[in-house]
Parts: sequence; C-alpha cells; structure tokens
Amino acid sequence: QVQLVESGGGLVQAGDSLRLSCAASDQTFSRYNMAWFRQVAGKEREFVAFITGSGGGRYYYTDSVKGRFTISRDNAKNTVYLQMNSLKPEDTAVYYCAGDRVYYGRDRDSYDYWGQGTQVTVSS
Repeated sequence: QVQLVESGGGLVQAGDSLRLSCAASDQTFSRYNMAWFRQVAGKEREFVAFITGSGGGRYYYTDSVKGRFTISRDNAKNTVYLQMNSLKPEDTAVYYCAGDRVYYGRDRDSYDYWGQGTQVTVSS
C-alpha cells in the first residue's frame, strides 16, 4: 500500500503557472505508473496526464492541456510533478495524483492508489 500526498495548489491569475507535487511513501515508487486527474464538483474525474514507471519514458496528455502542462518524476525523491503553465479558468479543479503498479492510461477506475487532492483555482 502506497500513500500519495499532493501539494502545490493555490489561487492564481489566468496565464500564471503552478507546479504540483505528489509525494509517495513507497520506496519502490520508481516502479509505479503515475497519473494526474482533475475534478470539478458535480462532474466526473477527468484524466490529465500519465507517466510510466521504471525509466518514465512513456507519457501522455489530454488534448486540453497539451503544450501547457508537463508531467515528470524524480524517483530519488519518490515524487511526481505536474508543471502547469499558461493556466486558464477552465483548469480550475481539484487535482488528484494516482498510481498503479501495472496499469497506465486514461481510465480513472484502473488506478489503485489516490491522493487526497489539491485545489487549483484560476481567476480571470
């Protein structure tokens, strides 16, 4: 069982940047596939990005954030990051970190481990 803790959210203006962090408790973190999702109250959780375990050489972004967001990981620190640039009001959501030892992809129901979420609010 791995615990995931997100941090780095906040209130920013449109066009600003934020860097979210997700710290994992498991020393085998490097083997986990990791992903970011986001959710607005009353709506379904939306896939944002994933990065694979081991070398982290495979990654994918949803179209709405492509070119603005970057997912990365530092296995020595057991941490995955989401760098968010050129933020838009429609990026406002609670952002969740997810992990799995086997699965990687867009399906939120296939990830075994989740953090508690961190709020990102982008004002116009």
